[in-house]
Amino acid sequence: MADNNTREQGKLIVFSAPSGSGKTTIVRHLLGIEKLNLEFSISATSRAPRGNETDGKDYYFLSLKDFKTHIKDGDFLEWEEVYRDNFYGTLKSEVERIWALGKHVIFDIDVAGGLRIKKKFPERTLAVFVKPPSVDELKIRLKKRKTEPEDKINMRIAKASVELATAPQFDRIIKNYDLATALKEAEELVDDFVNGHND
Repeated sequence: MADNNTREQGKLIVFSAPSGSGKTTIVRHLLGIEKLNLEFSISATSRAPRGNETDGKDYYFLSLKDFKTHIKDGDFLEWEEVYRDNFYGTLKSEVERIWALGKHVIFDIDVAGGLRIKKKFPERTLAVFVKPPSVDELKIRLKKRKTEPEDKINMRIAKASVELATAPQFDRIIKNYDLATALKEAEELVDDFVNGHND
């Protein structure tokens, strides 16, 4: 049961990784564990929905114009132009919404965004980097998804090499070589952070 000062005590758990590392699978797993008391932070994006993505569930889909207005108004905790005219960001109102529910916020966001959140709330954030077995393995995983053309996959792979270099800036690194092991490690890390005595 959440106590009354969770809003002040609400924590932020960031999972960042190159695309295809398995961070989304890990985050979904953690959301299903009741004792962790987590709520997913839905990112805003200016890109169009993919497949059966739903507004307000997968992302807040904003027009490029609206996204830029929110930037100008200072409504984002962090934002980034990931590719040209392709923006992603975390609305401050989203974090406040979750803290108001008495829950901790969990993020599945890219590396730059994850580090920005850590910088803004250094004491309240656990920043975890999910490391894939290799860049080659990433490419195989991204191709298996069949959600993007080859050129987009190559862009993601190029970006992954840069992102892997930032791993040491995170609080913890989870190597996702074996999913069951990675899930268990993530669960223990987050449990210790939200329920442990490290305040």
